[in-house]
Amino acid sequence: MDRTTITGGTPLRGEVQIGGAKNAALPILASTILGGGECVITNVPRVVDVVTMGKLLGILGAKVHHEGNRAVINAEVITSTQAPYDLVKTMRASVLVLGPLLARWGEATVSMPGGCAIGSRPVNLHLAGLAKMGADVSMEHGYIRAKAKRLTGAQIYCDTPTVTGTENLMMAASLAQGTTVIENAAKEPEIVDLANFLMKRGARIDGAGSDVITIEGVRELQRSDHDVIPDRIEAGTYLVAGAITRGAVTLNRCRPNHMDALLMKLREAGVEIQVEKEQIHLNAGSPLKGIDIRTLPYPGFPTDMQAQMVALMTSAEGTSVITETVFESRFMHVEELRRMGADIKVEGNRAVVTGPSRLAGAPVMASDLRASAGLVLAGLAAEGTTEILRVYHLDRGYERMEEKLRGLGATITRHKEGTAPADIH
Repeated sequence: MDRTTITGGTPLRGEVQIGGAKNAALPILASTILGGGECVITNVPRVVDVVTMGKLLGILGAKVHHEGNRAVINAEVITSTQAPYDLVKTMRASVLVLGPLLARWGEATVSMPGGCAIGSRPVNLHLAGLAKMGADVSMEHGYIRAKAKRLTGAQIYCDTPTVTGTENLMMAASLAQGTTVIENAAKEPEIVDLANFLMKRGARIDGAGSDVITIEGVRELQRSDHDVIPDRIEAGTYLVAGAITRGAVTLNRCRPNHMDALLMKLREAGVEIQVEKEQIHLNAGSPLKGIDIRTLPYPGFPTDMQAQMVALMTSAEGTSVITETVFESRFMHVEELRRMGADIKVEGNRAVVTGPSRLAGAPVMASDLRASAGLVLAGLAAEGTTEILRVYHLDRGYERMEEKLRGLGATITRHKEGTAPADIH
């Protein structure tokens, strides 16, 4: 099992380029099923989840070619409408093929999804919405089975905003007969990016990015090319890396307007931030102060930045309260941070952090993708060497993380399975 070692205590300095958004690339790749012709998708991050989606599309019969950060997909012919357990168990986003398969091919069989162990993320809202559009939906032996000759437009209300649910229903509605209205829809930038790609292909979508999305179904979608938006969570992670090491970093090719909640909280903590059109400059030379954070659906503070901010608050003066409202099992990184000397108490869905703590390097174990990132950040700030186990979680969402951090001056090394820790350089 791969592990990463970090010798901390060095302020990070320099520039880092932000890659494409994993959470935008995945639904965009899945949506290629909705029409024939060759789609060229650029700025696609080479992370494990994207590779898994490519494999899934290949199993379904699509022609898939990856070259660097460019993916070429042709879904003119689909030979299977079943997404098998072996792939879906590793990545929750595999459920995104459900809507496109059903809308274009009239049937879909998709294993119940897996992914990070951060709590229950039910797909009932996806299924209820598809049923309202006329699909015959059932659950059999761990698989979702759905059939419909052609979906019909419907009025759909989501009990809670769901990102993958909104995406699945929006894709399915693009080929449905009539008009679909999704109320209490999720508003994330990744949903807007998917809508923009679908509209390039001939879909009629209005309101993406608001809580009411209206889709007028069309008979077919054409081919198109698309450049995936930058990853706001990757960008946020490198900002916190600069802040926790009291460094000065510049992010290139990012979208500051997608990160308002995070930038406001970093400024509140005492970090100096300057924003340009596609750049963010961070300087964290001053002492940090504790702040309170509450995770919420976009445009609120992102749950995917919660672990990183918990790590940052261990180095801030005073008490910080981080309240997690999106997932119920997302404080598993706290116990590992305590092993490094952090003073954190978990009370229900709140983590109370008292700082500043003098973090010390220790062996720790990652439990999920963003927890892994939080432990890396803690290791960058800690005295001595931190060894992080189960870092395969990082590969699901961060492209070349160790390399990018080394470019900022970090002392960090990935050790492949079966190799002894070498001299860190």
